[in-house]
Amino acid sequence: MEALDGWRLRVRHNDGVTGFVDMAGLVHGAHAGVFAALRDEALFRRVFLDLGAVAWPGEIDLAPDAMHDEIVANGEWILN
Repeated sequence: MEALDGWRLRVRHNDGVTGFVDMAGLVHGAHAGVFAALRDEALFRRVFLDLGAVAWPGEIDLAPDAMHDEIVANGEWILN
C-alpha cells in the first residue's frame, strides 16, 4: 500500500488484486466526519494496515471488503 498525491492510495490485496482508492471527495466533502482529519496530508501519509484494513492513527479505517469489490469491478474505489 502506498499513499499518493491527491488523497489517493495504491493498494494490493492478499489475492493479488491491485488498484487505487480515491479519497479526495470524501476527505474534503461536507460530510467527511472522522475522515476530515485526513485533510492533514502528513496524517494521510501515515496510512498502515490494521488486521487487513487500511487504517490511520485515531481509529480511522476503510472497509476492506467494499474496497476489494470496487477495485475488482472498476480498478479503483472512489469515495465521496
